[in-house]
Amino acid sequence: MYLNDSINFLRKLTLRRLWNFSGVLVSYYLTRIFQKPIQWGLPVTISLEPTTACNLRCPECPSGLRAFTRETGNLREDFFRKTVDELHRELLWLIFYFQGEPYINPKFLDMVRYARSKGLYTITSTNGHFLNDENARKTIESGLDRLIISIDGLTQESYEQYRIGGKLDNVIQGARNVVKWKKQLKSRTPHIIFQFLVVRHNEHEIEGVYQLAKEIGVDEVKLKTAQVYDYENGNPLIPTQEKYARYQQRRDGRWELKRTPGNSCWKLWHSCVITWDGLVVPCCFDKDALHRLGDLKKTRFREVWHNEAYRQFRIKLLQGREQIDICSNCSEGCSVWA
Repeated sequence: MYLNDSINFLRKLTLRRLWNFSGVLVSYYLTRIFQKPIQWGLPVTISLEPTTACNLRCPECPSGLRAFTRETGNLREDFFRKTVDELHRELLWLIFYFQGEPYINPKFLDMVRYARSKGLYTITSTNGHFLNDENARKTIESGLDRLIISIDGLTQESYEQYRIGGKLDNVIQGARNVVKWKKQLKSRTPHIIFQFLVVRHNEHEIEGVYQLAKEIGVDEVKLKTAQVYDYENGNPLIPTQEKYARYQQRRDGRWELKRTPGNSCWKLWHSCVITWDGLVVPCCFDKDALHRLGDLKKTRFREVWHNEAYRQFRIKLLQGREQIDICSNCSEGCSVWA
């Protein structure tokens, strides 16, 4: 199953995409050597936000908490096509996710289909509540390459402690629907992943998630560490098993990130996020789009990627990530995905 996914991705490679990737990679390492921002090429991957709306109220999510200062809305299909038309020759991955639940956007799968027609490897992440039989079939037919389904508990009691307002039975049935249609339509895609956010109240269920995935026919399980905003004095979401936590307790009793990354960031060189309304932000940690580096309603992406605002943001990172709020709680290097 992993082999099918790898072959599917490799088939989408072109000389132009490989050349762009090479330029981005070389410029990143030259930046680390000379400590000056050198940026060649265009992003290798982009996250496009289908919507900021969500049906759940997860406690560490601005969308779930309804805590955004920016407006809620859906990505427009015409804007999406314009963006893809500009960038698809260089892109390797297109991620349909930032905040919100992608399936709430009624045009979401139409946009996946369009990206597929441009030879892009497409990915989305969903809470699984909209994968009814019809949407499951349409998901397969859209050509989506990778589907990440969040399943953060094996009982309703443990699941709803984080996925507030969610129904575990709906998520499991949604996964079964996708697997069923994938088999009926004899499709190799999407590669289906159960993503399990490890927190204190569900860490005892990890082994069971692997068993459930095997029983349903899900291709892969990924364990994900939880980001929490208030961690210095501890947090009830932090697992007791240290290997599943992003944070560790110091001798004085306070908590800190397990690993503090250096003053460089691969994400800032090879990827970015575009919000539903066309704002370009550095990465997925800028959930409220406070670090706005450009607006695609006014400027072409190529100009934004190399503009002075981006250059200054990269300089600031090189000078010290503690100066940037979204970088101070960054989990680079703290993942337990397996």
